[in-house]
Amino acid sequence: MRLLFLLFLGLFGLASHAAPAPADTLRPLSPGRLLRYTYANDLFFRTDYYFTQGMTGTLVHPALARLPVRHLLAAGPRGSTQCHGLTLRYDGFTPLRIQDAFIRVGDRPYAAYLYASFFRTSNHLVRQQRLTTALEIGFIGPAAGGKELQTAIHRATGNAEPRGWDYQIRNAPIIGYHLAFEKQVLAAGRHAELLADAEASLGTLYTYAGTGLRLRAGQFNPYFTSPDGAGAGSRSWQLYGQATLAGRLIGYDATLQGSLFRTDDPYTLAAANVRRMVLRNSGGVVLAHNGLRFEATATWISPEFAGARSHRWGQLSATAAF
Repeated sequence: MRLLFLLFLGLFGLASHAAPAPADTLRPLSPGRLLRYTYANDLFFRTDYYFTQGMTGTLVHPALARLPVRHLLAAGPRGSTQCHGLTLRYDGFTPLRIQDAFIRVGDRPYAAYLYASFFRTSNHLVRQQRLTTALEIGFIGPAAGGKELQTAIHRATGNAEPRGWDYQIRNAPIIGYHLAFEKQVLAAGRHAELLADAEASLGTLYTYAGTGLRLRAGQFNPYFTSPDGAGAGSRSWQLYGQATLAGRLIGYDATLQGSLFRTDDPYTLAAANVRRMVLRNSGGVVLAHNGLRFEATATWISPEFAGARSHRWGQLSATAAF
């Protein structure tokens, strides 16, 4: 985990001293800067299995547009405002019972990953649409620190310590490409809007295609007035609720099936046991003032493999624009 944190700082330092990005008058660069942190845990629903904990740290800064990797990320149509950012993401997964010191055949494998995602967002205010492309690089396996992190948290909180992490999916590289497109489909004045999205991921961690809808209602700035996601706009105070419904067609899931690069994982699920259609919905509330934004969200996901349960978790997010 420390390795990717140092990589995060190194890439930003490199971008800060690199040659300026070529000027593109047809796709101007947003001057927006922000930091965002999210923390997710199923403890909010008094469970401790499947997706059990995750966190992300995101930096959006114009200096990141100087990195050569920008050439690998597709840009949106002319007139789009460009943002570049870097996200570090950690997620951990366990079977139903973490107290068992043996492989639970037919259950979810232990797995954890950590990767860096360099992304480019092209926001078109007039067309009310946004294209985001991302390159993901990292690793899955013990090097992500899943065993140490969950054990430390459970010791600190007095909960049962996990005993099966020695059977987790082994170390292997992650490389992937992610694409997402968002579009406003309906707006009711300035107090409700409906957004549609389509996304696809091709990589060694996840390969899938999906689509969904997002409803926002309350007092908010229109979604596409803020190309960097900080919520900037005419209203200094925002308070609204939002709900999403999405479906994915799953091609490959390394947290269930193991890495494409290894065949010596202690335990994985067979491809025939992976559910190829997964539904997800979420609901939450957002409070924002100028460049500060706080969000609380609850997420439900349908069973991901044969014999699995549906699952729920909560997530807290804080964003600061500067």
